[in-house]
Amino acid sequence: MDTTNIPEIIAVILGLISVYLVTRQNVWCYPLGIVSVFLYIFIFYDVKLYADMGLQVFFIVLQAYGWYEWLYGGEGNTELNVAWGTKRIYFFSAIFTVITTAVMGFILHKLTNASLPYVDSFLAVLSMVAQWMMAKKYIESWILWVIVNIGSIGMYTFKGLYFTTFLYVVYFGLAILGYKEWRRSLTPAKSPAV
Repeated sequence: MDTTNIPEIIAVILGLISVYLVTRQNVWCYPLGIVSVFLYIFIFYDVKLYADMGLQVFFIVLQAYGWYEWLYGGEGNTELNVAWGTKRIYFFSAIFTVITTAVMGFILHKLTNASLPYVDSFLAVLSMVAQWMMAKKYIESWILWVIVNIGSIGMYTFKGLYFTTFLYVVYFGLAILGYKEWRRSLTPAKSPAV
């Protein structure tokens, strides 16, 4: 076995366990996720996916934020419950995604030897939005993850990161499972906000 793939294999295993725990709303998803994300900083650097590499740093921060939110982000510093996002959240998330993708893609295209700068940037930015929504336990985060996973499967296959491609195929299935599980945990009173 090529030992250069060992960090990728470890990151994949931890990532799978972490996302499965997210679908079950188990807070242990966060410490495992932090380790997986840390390993991916180095993996993406090696294959020149700089937007994804930078995204991992952002994910470490969001993982810590989500860990806190899930434990204390509910009313009266209690456990956070699954909820629908609002139209305002959708609007600002869309604006953030479009502008940040354009800026990041342009910078990576002009100033680095980045591979797939605009695709990489779009998937990185959409992942940021999805991760933030997940930290807030907005059910729509799973829909964004489905989109990210489909795009990532194509990008990582193209870059020859086959273990990571496999990871995103499984993530795709887990995103569908997560949506169904989180949807079940909503009470009738928690309908989409206006």
